[in-house]
Amino acid sequence: AGTRAASPPVSLSPWQAAICSPLPCPPQPGFSFRKLWAFTGPGFLMSIAYLDPGNVESDLQSGALAGFKLLWVLLWATVLGLLCQRLAIRLGVVTGRDLGEICYLYYPKVPRVLLWLMIEIAIIGSDMQEVIGTAIAFSLLSAGRIPLWGGVLITVVDTLFFLFLDKYGLRKLEAFFGLLITIMALTFGYEYVVVRPRQVEVLKGIFLPSCPGCGRNELLQAMGIIGAIIMPHNIFLHSSLVKTRLIDRSKKEAVQEANMYFLTESCLALFVSFLINLFVMAVFGEAFYHQRNEDVHNKCINSSISHYAGIFPTNNETVSVDIYQGGVILGCYFGAAALYIWGIGILAAGQSSTMTGTYAGQFVMEGFLQLRWSRFARVLFTRSFAILPTVLVAAFKDVSHLTGMNDLLNVLQSILLPFAVLPVLTFTSLHPLMQDFSNSLPGKVLMTLITGLVCAINVYFVVDFLPTLHGPEYHIPLSLLLAAYVAFVAYLVGLGDGGRGGAVPPPRLRVGPASGCLEEGPELWGPLKGGGSPFSGGAAGPGHWRSGWRRP
Repeated sequence: AGTRAASPPVSLSPWQAAICSPLPCPPQPGFSFRKLWAFTGPGFLMSIAYLDPGNVESDLQSGALAGFKLLWVLLWATVLGLLCQRLAIRLGVVTGRDLGEICYLYYPKVPRVLLWLMIEIAIIGSDMQEVIGTAIAFSLLSAGRIPLWGGVLITVVDTLFFLFLDKYGLRKLEAFFGLLITIMALTFGYEYVVVRPRQVEVLKGIFLPSCPGCGRNELLQAMGIIGAIIMPHNIFLHSSLVKTRLIDRSKKEAVQEANMYFLTESCLALFVSFLINLFVMAVFGEAFYHQRNEDVHNKCINSSISHYAGIFPTNNETVSVDIYQGGVILGCYFGAAALYIWGIGILAAGQSSTMTGTYAGQFVMEGFLQLRWSRFARVLFTRSFAILPTVLVAAFKDVSHLTGMNDLLNVLQSILLPFAVLPVLTFTSLHPLMQDFSNSLPGKVLMTLITGLVCAINVYFVVDFLPTLHGPEYHIPLSLLLAAYVAFVAYLVGLGDGGRGGAVPPPRLRVGPASGCLEEGPELWGPLKGGGSPFSGGAAGPGHWRSGWRRP
């Protein structure tokens, strides 16, 4: 055991500066909209990952390919996402630490570094989707005057704008992202009103889990919906965002109340995100289900945006849509206004996802590696990896290759999802860590089945993809990667079932300030000092540690 000593207070940035909300103190029974408003923010920031350009592209492709038949998959994928976010909420609220920090304490060095690499790849992949979506939006809104590679480079500037906005406090940043979500709801809702999908068929698609006449392509698209909706880095992000509200962990009622309000807010946020995704899928399911290229080409020639007609060949094949062609088709059928409003919605989707990826990257790096970079350095690191391959494809290939990258990145998110779900399921099931808030047996079984489903989908993706490659020079490396993937997942499952990477002592519920009010600042508990655990030692004041335990 290490020595017991308290670390000095952590210096807080303006974003982390403590502000008390006017809540009844101590916690009162019953529901309070005033308290819900004080807890509102983290869930809507989290929900932005459900609305990024990758999700929008998955939605419109599902609608164009299967009509309304896959709406129920969208609904249940969102429910599965809520279950994963619920675990992230509970972990952050009960322990006061985010998922990355607890991974640092629990796993040995090698698997911990591998986990970090997997999540960093997911973050960079997500950032690439945001860059692609923003570049396409600029191209649509400028009628092609801004080339795709130019739109990619513009995304460097917009990230700096968000960093500037970040200096004015978390609440203002949350409000700005709320504005972007509102813009997406209005723009995609406008398309829904203009197209006027058949409401009865939409309701059937949502609540009747069936897919008559569906084949392999529809099955792969359904799997793609799950990969696009549930993103691994979002679980890490949400477990850290809930730390922006200081909770008196000396009182079980206060922890229960925080869990309840955060979950309520997340339900509202994901309901909004579901509606926005529903708008997109229903619009393309109504207007462009099984449309032929020749029909779209002829429609565009006779429209006010006839210069776009050349992107659709004159053949009888079913039209293949992406976020670029989707905007063009809307413009051809419903007027130029529909195209520009679509572009605004895509721009809002790309911009809103930019900073969530930045925050996720910062929290993951600080948690796993105990490295503290400025947000500017973190943005430079992530966006450099995202922009370099994207700008090359945008400069030397056409838009179809750029949107093809979007599809591939959706599959990548699905493949990496178990590396977030398994750790959060493991930790929230540990009674010494979570005490009275550990997962119940039905909860463990449910989340294990969900994780098994995701892993089975990923293996199916790889097995389905292998026959498209010709030659053992592709089969052998991919087979080795698949074996390594299965082995690492099995290792994480083994640790969750009783193997231990490092002993996690029971948490000591930390006593907050006497007022017991909420505070902003995700790093109130400070960095790990001398390998100490946040869960040992007595209660300390704000920004202090008690380091009475060291990881072997």
